[in-house]
Order: sequence, then structure tokens, then C-alpha cells
Amino acid sequence: MDNPLLDFSGLPQFSLIRPEHVEPAIDQILADNREMLARTVLRQQDFNWDNLLIPLDQMEDQLQRAWSPVRHLNSVVNTPEMREAYNACLPKLSAYHTELGQNEALFNAYTRLRESTEFSGLDAAQKKCIEDSLKGFHLSGIGLPEDKKKRFKEIQQELSRLQSLYEENVLDATNAWYREFESVDALKGLPESALDMAKEAAVQRALTGWVITLEFPSYYSVVSYAEDRSLREKIYRAYVTRASDQGPNAGQWDNSEIMLQILDLRDEEARLLGFQNYSEKSLSMKMAESPDQVMDFLTDLANRAKPQAEKEMLELKAFAKAELGLDDLQPWDLAFVSEKLRQQAYQLSQEDLKPYFPVDNVINGLFDLVYRLFGITIQERTDVDTWHPDVRFYDISDESGQLRGQFYFDLYARQNKRGGAWMDVCINRMHYQDMLQTPVAYLTCNSTPPAGGKPALFTHDEVTTLFHEFGHGLQHMLTTIDYPEVSGINGVEWDAVELPSQFMENWCWEKEALNLFARHYETGEVMPNELYDRMNATRHFQAAMQMLRQIEFAMFDMRVHSKHDLVMKEGIQQLLDEVRQEVSVIIPPDWNRFQHGFSHIFAGGYAAGYYSYKWAEVLSADAFSRFEEEGVFNEQVGKDFLHTVLEQGGSRKAMEVYKEFRGREPSIDALLRHNGLAA
Repeated sequence: MDNPLLDFSGLPQFSLIRPEHVEPAIDQILADNREMLARTVLRQQDFNWDNLLIPLDQMEDQLQRAWSPVRHLNSVVNTPEMREAYNACLPKLSAYHTELGQNEALFNAYTRLRESTEFSGLDAAQKKCIEDSLKGFHLSGIGLPEDKKKRFKEIQQELSRLQSLYEENVLDATNAWYREFESVDALKGLPESALDMAKEAAVQRALTGWVITLEFPSYYSVVSYAEDRSLREKIYRAYVTRASDQGPNAGQWDNSEIMLQILDLRDEEARLLGFQNYSEKSLSMKMAESPDQVMDFLTDLANRAKPQAEKEMLELKAFAKAELGLDDLQPWDLAFVSEKLRQQAYQLSQEDLKPYFPVDNVINGLFDLVYRLFGITIQERTDVDTWHPDVRFYDISDESGQLRGQFYFDLYARQNKRGGAWMDVCINRMHYQDMLQTPVAYLTCNSTPPAGGKPALFTHDEVTTLFHEFGHGLQHMLTTIDYPEVSGINGVEWDAVELPSQFMENWCWEKEALNLFARHYETGEVMPNELYDRMNATRHFQAAMQMLRQIEFAMFDMRVHSKHDLVMKEGIQQLLDEVRQEVSVIIPPDWNRFQHGFSHIFAGGYAAGYYSYKWAEVLSADAFSRFEEEGVFNEQVGKDFLHTVLEQGGSRKAMEVYKEFRGREPSIDALLRHNGLAA
């Protein structure tokens, strides 16, 4: 084939994609789509589903299938050449989508269809597609005068560029810092698995000895276990000052000005559309009704959590002083001291659990779990092209043997791979011309890789993260909705999109579920009951402190997108400091620049939406409580969850779908109980 990005017949051919392929392919698709829009769609006199929505879906699908692998490669195997090609396309894609959103003829076509007798004959999912699209037109500036439409388009293009640059700075700053050690003595306290990982990192860089990096598994092992306090401080300082004006690479990849520009442009965009601030604009397509409602929700949670968090912090300080001789507990001590306290209080270390979570057992146990819950079967395939030797590919089939979805697993941290964990759409489910397009997902983590001749051994947190992302994947892949605008995660209110993912985390604490996969990598022994009991006893360990940390992030996000004038006058850091003084029990040093690496809100989809994690956790905890009441492997409850939350996707409002599953609106009680905060 001349250009694999123009082949829409199957899965992406990653090994054939070259940076020089990217821009010509995207140019061609955009030109074809514009011509098709003018020739086929807008020459109609009377509009119906078949002559308006189906051609538009086909256009968007071709663009999605070409751009998705490029966007993904830029995240997981970032190279200067791919980055250049990716960034060359961003303004073109932004301009194209703004152009569609401001196309008067297209808006009028949707409006006429909405007002026609044809509309009443459509099913509920089709109607929601049209209603959502009409809202989308208004959020794209369809009602603005021409000069403001032009400015809106400029804002979108510049935001696209700045958000990509922000993410690149974080990645480059992460990759730039590492430390080589010729003697293992300097890494005293690190467990064997972490030392094996440091040895592998040295080999990858053609160095001798041991290397620590800012990739999260390496960073976390150092701050949790390194006895050398100065080393903990060095890596902490490097990590929390990435892409900023502080730290070892101060100013080199500085996101300070970029953040202000992003916030300024978002505020201007919101005001152009008639909102008072960007938070209002963001919430216009979410479950929450107003920024005040979100802040009240977060404040209520903070008030419930803070007394317990203060007790947890006092306990930590007392332990640090009495047992470790630390009178001045510092942020780079927190993970280390917490791990020591966990070991003393529960006779448990994260390292005690890792032998029971070898990667293949975890994956097979996850697949067994979803078979028991939802009746789906997952089978690995080895004939599919991938972007890295560690990547695996799977088919998902239902009880009748029908293929329902497919996914890629890319589980391990490595150089030139964006940090964090995420699910992204490769291909959407779509039904057209008597053909059903199978949905495909990318499931990406940055877990501990195999090292020292052993399989990858995960921490319990890494297992939980994998289950979380798989929950997103299930909603994308198990949808039965044939219209891509509302199939899978598409069309789901953003503050409900974390429901399936956080829901799946619950099984990482259930003994019946753990028995499926928590087996020792050498002996095959199931996790002993006494070890499980010790692990389960830690479930609420520092839970209030962890909750306040998420609330801090969510409040900062909401305020930084609501108080534009204050931010521009006093600065981002001042606002963050005020949030911390209000809700936090851990105040970091004044050189901490957490916000410079907060990609969720400055480069991802969570701007004025980070509260969604807590909002959806209310839903997920309450949903799981039905399993607790009726049986964690109750077949009927599993099928009910499948047929509502997972299959219906965004075809209905999230609250309607939830109430169909639970029989009522959600209660906060289960969330408080799961976090040890119930009265």
C-alpha cells in the first residue's frame, strides 16, 4: 500500500507508519471529507438519518482511523520525527473541526431534521446523537458573528498547539533526568525488584551499574524505600519540578507561561460563547449543574475527610520521630515513613504482595473475572502488528461467540512513553452498509517491567490501575450502540465516564476475586488468608489523606478555571497555595511545581472536570454495593451492569442509565464506607 493511514480495511499497520506518511494522509482525508460534505450531504433538500448522519459518520470514521494510530504512537513511542509530524497536523485538524462546528448549512440541516416528522420515528440513541450535535454546534460558536467565529477558530488552533507543547515538556523533562550509580550501596533499602529494574535501566542506556529515573515505578521505589534521605530529596525535587522554573533542569522545559496562555485562551473561549468562565462552559455537557454545586460537593467531602486526615498525619509524624528519629518530616520522607509505618502496623510491605501479582496471572485472572461477571471470553492473538514487542492484542467475544471488541495492552513503563495510564479509542463501533465495525481500544499503563530474569511483578496499586483502565475499555468495547457519537464512552457525560473504571477497582480487594489471580509466581500458591487479611486491613490506611489529595487537585482545577482575573493578577501558584491552606494536611515546599506536570487539566480532557474522579466514585461505590448485597459474582447483577452501564454507553443520560441498574439515585454512603469515613 502507498500509505497505511489511508487503508481503512482493518487494524492499523503500526510498523508501516512513517512520520512522512502522516501529514499527506491527513491532508488527503480532510480534502476528501470537505468535498464529500459539499457534494453529498449539503446538496440534499430533505434530510433524514441516512442522507445526513451516516455520511458524516463515515467521514469522521475515516479521519479517526487515520489519526488515532498517529496520536497513539506520539504518546507511546515518541520520536522527534513523529512529534514533528503530529504537531504539523494539529492546527489542520483543529481548523477542520471548528469549521464543521460553525458550518451554517450543516447546522441548518441538523435543525431541520430535529424539527421534522422523521425525528419522531428515530430511536432514543439516534435522537440523542442529534440533540448532542446541536449542543456541540453552539459550543463551537455557530451563533457568533463572523469576526468572533474567526477568533474562536484561532483560539482552538492555539490551544491545540499549547496543550501539545505542555505535554511534550513534561515528557522531555521526565526523560532528561536520571542518575547512575556504580555501587549498589548507594541504593540501600531498595528491594530486589527495584534494583533489578535499575540495572535494566542502565543496560538500556548502555551504562554500567544502576540507573534511577523519573519514570514512575523507578521514582516511587526510591521515595518509598531508599534509606539515603538526600537521595530521596534529590529525586523528589526533580520529579515535582519537572517542566518548571525550579529544580535541576530549571527553565529548560518550562510550562509556566504556557499554562497562563492556556487558561487565558480558555477563558476567552468561554466568554465568547456567553459563559462567565471556562468552568461553566465545561459543565454545560456534564452531570454537575454548576461550579458552585461541584465546589459544595468537594467541600462536603473535604470536611468529612479532614479530621481523619489530620489524625493520620499526626500519627505519621509521631512515628517518624519515635521510630526513625525524624523531627522534621519533609515531603520526600512521606512515602518512606508511610511504608515503614505500614510495615510496623500491619506487618506488610508492598513488596510482600508483588510475588503474588505476576503479570500473566493478573491478566488471566482479570479475564476470568469479566467472564464470570459478564459472560465474555477474551483470547490473545499473535498475528496483529504492534508498536513494541511487549504489546499484546486480544479479541473479546460474547456468550454466543460473536466478536464484540478488540484491544491492545501496553503495560510497562519505558523511555519516550508518556507517563500515567489511560484508555484511548482506536476504532469506534459503527454499523453501516450491513457491516458492523468492531470497536478497538488502546489500554496503556506504566507498570513495573520485567527485570532480573523474572516476570513483571506488579504492586497492588498497579493491579488496581490495570483493572481501572480495563473498566474504561469494557465500556468502549462492549457497547451495543451502533452510532459512534454515542457508542461506548462517546456521549457519556465526562463526570460519569469514570464509573466503569472505578467500579472495576473494587474486585482488587475482594478475596473471591483475588483467588482467581493472586498466586505466587514461583509456587503457584494462592495468596494466604493471613496475608490477604493484612492487605485488606490496609485498605483504609491513610485513606483520608489520599482523599484530600484528590480534592485538592479538583478544587484547584475548578478554581483556576473559574477565577480568571485573580489567576492573571496573583498567579497560578498563589491560587494553588490557597487551596492547600484550606483543605490539605500536607503543605509541600514553595519550590514544588506540581501544576507544571498536571497534564490531566492542562493537556488532557479533564479541564474543569478533575472532580469527575470523586463524582463518579460515588456512582461506582454505590453500584458495587449492589454486588456486596447480592453476591460479588452474582450472575444477574453482572448481566444488569453489562446491559446498562457497559452496553448503553452515551445513548442515554448517565443518571437514567445508573437508575436503571441500581433502581434509585446514587447514595454517598458506600463511598464513605469504602474510604473508612462512615459514621
